Amino acid sequence: MAERRTAIATVCLSGTLEDKLAAASSAGFDGVEIFENDLLASRLSPAGIRRHCADLGLSIDLYQPFRDFEAVPPELLRANLRRAERKLDLMAELGTGTILVCSSVSPDAVDDDELAAEHLHALAELAAERGMRIAYEALAWGRFVNTYQRSWRIVRRAAHPALGLCLDSFHILSVGGDPAAIRTIPGEKIFFVQLADAPRLAMDVLQWSRHHRLFPGQGEFDLTAFTGHVLATGYRGPLSLEVFNDVFRQADPRLTAVDAMRSLLALRESLGLAELPEAPALHGHAFAELAAPAGEDVGKVLAGLGFTVAGHHRTKPVQLWAQNGARVLVNKTGERTAIAVDSEDPGRSARRAEAYLAQPLRRGREAVAAPDSTELFFCGGDDWLADFEPAGEAGRTAGITGIDHVALTQPFDQFEEAALFYRSVLGLRLDPVVEFAAPFGLVRSRAAAHQGVRLTLDTALVRRGEWAPAVREPQHIAFATGDAIASAKAMRALGAPLLDIPGNYYDDLEARLDLDPGLLAELRAQSVLYDRDEHGEFLHFYTELAGERVFFEVVQRIGGYRGYGVANAPIRMAAHRDRRLNGR
Repeated sequence: MAERRTAIATVCLSGTLEDKLAAASSAGFDGVEIFENDLLASRLSPAGIRRHCADLGLSIDLYQPFRDFEAVPPELLRANLRRAERKLDLMAELGTGTILVCSSVSPDAVDDDELAAEHLHALAELAAERGMRIAYEALAWGRFVNTYQRSWRIVRRAAHPALGLCLDSFHILSVGGDPAAIRTIPGEKIFFVQLADAPRLAMDVLQWSRHHRLFPGQGEFDLTAFTGHVLATGYRGPLSLEVFNDVFRQADPRLTAVDAMRSLLALRESLGLAELPEAPALHGHAFAELAAPAGEDVGKVLAGLGFTVAGHHRTKPVQLWAQNGARVLVNKTGERTAIAVDSEDPGRSARRAEAYLAQPLRRGREAVAAPDSTELFFCGGDDWLADFEPAGEAGRTAGITGIDHVALTQPFDQFEEAALFYRSVLGLRLDPVVEFAAPFGLVRSRAAAHQGVRLTLDTALVRRGEWAPAVREPQHIAFATGDAIASAKAMRALGAPLLDIPGNYYDDLEARLDLDPGLLAELRAQSVLYDRDEHGEFLHFYTELAGERVFFEVVQRIGGYRGYGVANAPIRMAAHRDRRLNGR
């Protein structure tokens, strides 16, 4: 598997064919599947595409798709064979030896496996004359042939050495197919394998396939098991990605191609076949760094939360604010947002990140750039504190014990990429994606957590013109406390600008949850929000904005509560909007 060739379908990427090929080559793919529409729109001739791919170090592993061929009346078969001859001639110019033939969706096709096998045998004869092969794929929405088991029966019946299968994980897993029987297929009869993940959606499978596929590890399919079954057959061809996704086809193809390659690396690791540095144990958040240009009152808000200045960076305009185990760096240049995790082996963490295609940063410490440009530092205990001159300010506290989680706002077209990055690089476990209706439209959120490190990834699906959330790309750190109500009282006494929550919210809490009247009165008085699940309870409150986009949250987890109070996010967003419009 470590030597297994990789490929990507050009349909996965945005841009012209030349853009797509350059991105695939730069990301380290060995080959490509040429999608017919990309070839038709290219000014390069097929021979020119062949030479261009060779110059980029790419093989052309598959030409696709060839549709609606088999089990049709004689006059249509003659037309289809003529069409096939032209495509095979084109493939000779391209320098590729395999064409993908999809199971028919034509209304002219008939339900006759014997006839389908006869027609595919004739097509395989044409291909064999040119030294080429036919990879037959069962579409999940094929009119009659819509499972890989049936496509395999037809291929066996046709009994031609130039005819084999293309197995596509989406077509098999989207309809609940059991991939275990793949192990019964001889590996030499599997001509090509295409991988795609997807979220579980209750919708027409064709629309699901055309718009919502994802790279391996980004959705809810078990690609590890699927690929394991394929490899058990002795299949020796490339592992190729075929992902139809509206967002990917609008995003920078260079970034998408890197994300695609990272997904294959993660898949290899899940199969125990990748030579990657193991993820070291983590011990929580070392610090979080905020970009706060001069003039923004981040320090004033932190002071109100009970933080004090514990140090000044020896060479940069960066302050260290601390309260017990919570450390926040305030970067007055306003150039950087960063998070740091406490790693058992920072060097190995950095090597793992770079093996997963993260760009290393030369910051004097182990650090890489995440897909959203957040800087990710790997620290070993408190060694990083040596970069700071102690300030020696008098300590005070308002009950904060550490960083509970850091919320990272993602560009919409990098949301899936970020989730895969933090899961693969840090070994975090992803929660399911949740969506909620916020005051400015739909917001998508996903949490990732493990070994005391918690991140939430958030993105707004649509932002149009000036009418957008008041807090663009917020920087949001959530601090932990053992008593949210006591902390809120202490912080108000220190002058913290805590966010006021409307009384309607608490009236609804009373109606829905029948809380203890004393607790409800305290929540209302301190503007503390509340959530609970079958495992425990969650109390949390927020500050007003410190500047244009920085705010803080204080949270108390009771029992086994593992969530983040997502149901309360629209309440917080509306309160921030109201404060900005009416309170300044």
